[in-house]
Amino acid sequence: MTPLFSWYGDDFTGSTDALEVLASAGLESVLFLAPPTPAQLAQFPHAQAIGIAGESRSRGPAWMDTCLPPVFESLRAIGAPLTQYKVCSTFDSSPETGSIGRALEIGRQIFGNPWVPIAVGAPHLRRYVVFGNLFAVSDDQNHRIDRHPTMSRHPVTPMDEGDLRRHLARQTALPLGHLDLVALRTNPQAALEQALTHNPAAILFDGLFDDSLLETGRLIWQHYSKTPGPEKPAFCVGSSGLTRALMLHWREAGLIPATHQLPVVIESNRMVAISGSCSPVTESQLHWAMQNGYAALPVHPDSTGLEDLVTQAAEATVHHPGVILYTALGPLNGAPPRGESLGELLGLLLRDLIRKTGIRRAAVAGGDTASHAVRQLGIDALTFAGPLSPGSPLCRATSPDPALDGLEITLKGGQVGSTDFFEVVRKGK
Repeated sequence: MTPLFSWYGDDFTGSTDALEVLASAGLESVLFLAPPTPAQLAQFPHAQAIGIAGESRSRGPAWMDTCLPPVFESLRAIGAPLTQYKVCSTFDSSPETGSIGRALEIGRQIFGNPWVPIAVGAPHLRRYVVFGNLFAVSDDQNHRIDRHPTMSRHPVTPMDEGDLRRHLARQTALPLGHLDLVALRTNPQAALEQALTHNPAAILFDGLFDDSLLETGRLIWQHYSKTPGPEKPAFCVGSSGLTRALMLHWREAGLIPATHQLPVVIESNRMVAISGSCSPVTESQLHWAMQNGYAALPVHPDSTGLEDLVTQAAEATVHHPGVILYTALGPLNGAPPRGESLGELLGLLLRDLIRKTGIRRAAVAGGDTASHAVRQLGIDALTFAGPLSPGSPLCRATSPDPALDGLEITLKGGQVGSTDFFEVVRKGK
């Protein structure tokens, strides 16, 4: 069967975020960790949504020029009417790192659609785009993204511009159009047709509540799913808000069930976790865990004796509900970020710890950490196992390694989750 949708996530946490939105809507969905082989695709013959988890959020344009075209060609060959380049709803990126503008240029060239829809607002994650400007909630307060207490100070890609059109203009010279909330509430079809008269290479859609997302999903789907010829399959860019926008329209159009019962996550008696996040949100989650019976063991970038650390962590799982290996407690305070090497190190530690203990539930904290760590686990694909925290579902792994096959794992971005996040993972609620 031809899937309804496909996507590439620019990091692993964002990839599972999209997986959750799709699977929660009743679409059979699978997320591969690399372009799938025919044999791997054959394991999921009824998949309606197929994704590939990536790491372009932490890479430069030269890496994108080499690595994104074959991935996009693989997705185009799957044949879904739409393929999404899935980005974080904070849109953090720069010309040098995680350039969304460069990815947009490559995707537009590979897929051939003349204009690329861009939708970033994700109300379910409390991220909003209003008249082109991105807002995000922190401590129950709305902040324009360039005044957000964390994202404006991101150690690699600080967001110092709230207007997403200006932000993207630093990364691409392609002309950008815009459909604002007024257009989406009055005559959206006429507004789109008017915007297209200016021959934009991409169009940014505002997103405040589900009503604006529904209009966005309807406009994108009706334009590209009914367009014959070389414009199909088509390429689009956005957060899980774009995924949700399409889902809302598919539901209204009867393409997917009106309701879907979510699987129930069962409590686990033990869990293990790794954290490479330097976010204050993750810091508070680590402190909560340490104050509530979890063992937390620091991992230093130049650590030696890693076998001893795995043994120590394994012994701690006998006496604690969870064990967390972490590299930071809060912001780096001027220390250089080492996302790739630290992520790989943490991934190897997690793999060895799971093999040694047989524990079947795990968590990974930190967007860059997840992208580099999960590749060390020997996992081929992830499917949706159940909801935990918005944007961080519990997933089930498919792996040729019996110790990892069937592992339940959640990947969380630095800004995601309640203070008791690690207990939520263990208890399933």
